[in-house]
Amino acid sequence: MRRLRNVKIVATLGPASSDYEMIRALFEAGADVFRLNMSHGTHDDIRSRHQIIRQVESDTGRPIAILADLQGPKLRVGTFAAGAHDLEDGDKFRLDLSDAPGDSDRVQLPHPEIFAALEPGSTLLVNDGKIRLQVDDCGPDFANCTVTVGGTISNRKGVNVPDVVLPLAALSEKDLKDLEFACELGVDWLALSFVQRPEDVIQAKDLAKGRAAVLSKIEKPAAVKAYEAILAVSDGIMVARGDLGVELPVYSVPPIQKRLVRMARAAAKPVIVATQMLESMIESPMPTRAEVSDVATAIYEGADAVMLSAESAAGKFPIEAVTTMNNVAVSVESDPTYRQVIEASRNVKRSTVADGIVAAAREIAEATDIKAIAVFSQSGTTVGLVARERPKVPIIALTPLMNTARRLCLTWGAHCVITEEQDRFKGAVISAVRAARQHGFATETDQIVLTAGVPFNVQGTTNILRVAPCDERLIYKADPE
Repeated sequence: MRRLRNVKIVATLGPASSDYEMIRALFEAGADVFRLNMSHGTHDDIRSRHQIIRQVESDTGRPIAILADLQGPKLRVGTFAAGAHDLEDGDKFRLDLSDAPGDSDRVQLPHPEIFAALEPGSTLLVNDGKIRLQVDDCGPDFANCTVTVGGTISNRKGVNVPDVVLPLAALSEKDLKDLEFACELGVDWLALSFVQRPEDVIQAKDLAKGRAAVLSKIEKPAAVKAYEAILAVSDGIMVARGDLGVELPVYSVPPIQKRLVRMARAAAKPVIVATQMLESMIESPMPTRAEVSDVATAIYEGADAVMLSAESAAGKFPIEAVTTMNNVAVSVESDPTYRQVIEASRNVKRSTVADGIVAAAREIAEATDIKAIAVFSQSGTTVGLVARERPKVPIIALTPLMNTARRLCLTWGAHCVITEEQDRFKGAVISAVRAARQHGFATETDQIVLTAGVPFNVQGTTNILRVAPCDERLIYKADPE
């Protein structure tokens, strides 16, 4: 199935999308990647959905990527004797380690690591930022606060600490078990929550041992500050705007999104824009105009993928949500302004042979009547370099490795094709032109550009660029041996 767009769609699975018929319908509507949220459902639920996705992949003959999203440490207050209390602006309120039920003056915060990091003047956000507390004084087991924005506080509401780096690992005990389970299951991507520093990503990659690529969720102010270092050690990025919009002023999120997307693209690493993209479609078959504009903005920015969360996992209209996102993407990418924006934002520092070859491939394709750029790749790195160029023509990603093909389903413009291993360049050319014809990118009278590396089947050897006719007879005539 050939997609008519380059940006990829990530759809989260959940109660509304857990059987074969629905998951296949979501794929046919446009989903390229399925997200399994490890915060919800048992390992048996996750295993069942994984098996169904792989069955859809087998039945449709198209690689599909699976992303397991780790929960990360969850910081929550304790419980209240009365269940809930109203806090008014200016009230004094205490957080401590005592497990006694909370009241209108205090409640347990069972996280000594938070108290260790707090300072007078620090801000604490409760219940997605609806309540704001400012720390007046604190110690190793308490924080006395003033309520700066009041509201109703109730049992086990979440707590955010936006202005300090917490001495917490990104991987909780649950995450460690979930990571190993997901890698053994055979997911393609791991999304790492609560990233604050590059060491968090390095730990996850060490545990994954290459079984899955690691994608860092940028959802904390500390991660925004350390973004360049985090990006350098990550395989991909998710701009997780939900928590970013809680811990930072909401008006700062759009420029941050633009900067994160642009830097990830410059690094040739896939970047997903996520959270509340079509939120109203949880309950409505039609999105708001603002939501459509939000999706379009992410596509104009050059994001590799846009993501649906509750819209496809628990909403009433999961297929309509994917279809809407697909239609928005097709509409944006057919707009002449889209090409102008994408080309104006191309910011590539080229320093390797591979950088030069993929840039030349794009320029040749755009200057002549070339129908596609075919890329032979073992690891997928060169496909990422071609995608960074955002060429006007399709990218055919050819690899003998199913794991590579699946991971590339997250990369902008990559149409992934499993091919036989090649040991001679001529065989690679023949394989590329056959894939171009078979998948509807070209006819016998057309030409494609091919990049590859010799020796074959060795990572990091991209060193050849060839313009090839799609008529195999012309290839044999030019190279009869």
